[in-house]
Amino acid sequence: MKKKDNWQEYKDILSAYGIKKMYHFTDRSNLESIIRAGGLYSWSDCEKKGIQIPKPGGEGLSRSLDRRRNLQEYVRVSFTAQHPMMYVAMQEGRISNPVVLEIDPEVILWEESLYSDSNATRNDAHIGGEFADFKQIHFPVVTAKKRFDVDEEEQPYYQAEILVKNFIPLEYIKNIGNFGVPISSKPKVLQSKIPYTAQITRNTPTAFIFLVDQSVSMKRTTMLNGESVTLAEAVARIVNNQINELVYRCIKTTEVRHYYDIAIIGYGHEVYSGWNGALAGRDFVTPEELKNNPFKTITVKEEKRTRKGTMIKEVEKVQWLEARCDGNWTHVHQALDKAKELLDKWMTEHHDKDCYPPTIINITDGVFNHSTKEHIVQQANELKALFTNDGNVLLWNIHITPDNQEQVMLPVSKDELKGDAYADLLYDMSSLLPTRYNQPISDIRGDMIDARHVAMATNTDMSTLIQLMDIGTPTNISQK
Repeated sequence: MKKKDNWQEYKDILSAYGIKKMYHFTDRSNLESIIRAGGLYSWSDCEKKGIQIPKPGGEGLSRSLDRRRNLQEYVRVSFTAQHPMMYVAMQEGRISNPVVLEIDPEVILWEESLYSDSNATRNDAHIGGEFADFKQIHFPVVTAKKRFDVDEEEQPYYQAEILVKNFIPLEYIKNIGNFGVPISSKPKVLQSKIPYTAQITRNTPTAFIFLVDQSVSMKRTTMLNGESVTLAEAVARIVNNQINELVYRCIKTTEVRHYYDIAIIGYGHEVYSGWNGALAGRDFVTPEELKNNPFKTITVKEEKRTRKGTMIKEVEKVQWLEARCDGNWTHVHQALDKAKELLDKWMTEHHDKDCYPPTIINITDGVFNHSTKEHIVQQANELKALFTNDGNVLLWNIHITPDNQEQVMLPVSKDELKGDAYADLLYDMSSLLPTRYNQPISDIRGDMIDARHVAMATNTDMSTLIQLMDIGTPTNISQK
């Protein structure tokens, strides 16, 4: 690609601000199309060349705005991997499994590239192709980690863009080989990689984070295996059982293999590690650490199948999470922040591996406090936007209740919510599940729908919670 005559001046600014990558977000389902086409084309060029985009990030109004400013033949790249418009596209359902492509900043130097100091479709955006236009970009702003890290009046400049004419070839997409989609020398015979199929092994582990509401409302009582207990106690037992099952799956002969990293985050008025005993205060722990450091053992009643039918028997159970219901508020926004902190580190450590994506399961009995719906959905979208080579993080939100109310479970559309505002919030927070979950979902729902389900439920009783936990912690992945 031919560079601008004064390209070194541009590079000097990039070097001064430590800019080594540019970014372009898209849906994971578009990757095969991008590879087949040999790179990223503008949506106008896709139309001219007959390139099908399975999940276009913008249509309708977005494209009319592009035409108004003659931007339809440009590929737009940004300075941030956490572009605000990515979360807008997720919220509007235009993309469901976002991936962020890392673009070589060489595209900035190309002769026909343009520069916009904000979102290029804004009426007041400054756009041009000269060095003076490039210098209009607010570089201290675009190099901030998040939009909310800069003053409100500066936030529009966080969305500054580089507009690349027509096409960005594959060789300038630095991480295009990191998503498990083969890049063939003959793209037309490309075999696509199906997401959420990676094997869980010691070299390619996954992670589970359990978010547990421990606010004061969890003092209400419910039934678990014929025993009257608080919601807090019931959830603690169910989560402990699920963790024990995860540990059990890792035991091979005499060793406990490191297939998972597991964390519990308790929340109410405060947010804290849910581990007790020797693991108190820890974040992620390994299955071996869990096996070697039980907090305590309790005797509980549990259904057991015998030749004479189902019977209730007393059994001993290992516990790591203690039942709590002492938080005056339900600060889920703090729990989501903590989960993001843990997964940011985990993703950095496993960014180059074909790992099954981490799963977050949030269990709560009520409405959240001291945060807006918009803020919580934004936090949830930031978590769902995290990805491994194999797929995006899966975020489950399960509302439990001791009352006998109509359940909404793993819906395929908002029509199933019947206008319930709280269910609507959980729906917007939750992941769109891959189709590999459809068979166990059909078993619990009693129907088979050829569509993807959303990982949420409301008015869930304890027996249903157990079933949802089983579905949410993959069991049919080969382990080595």
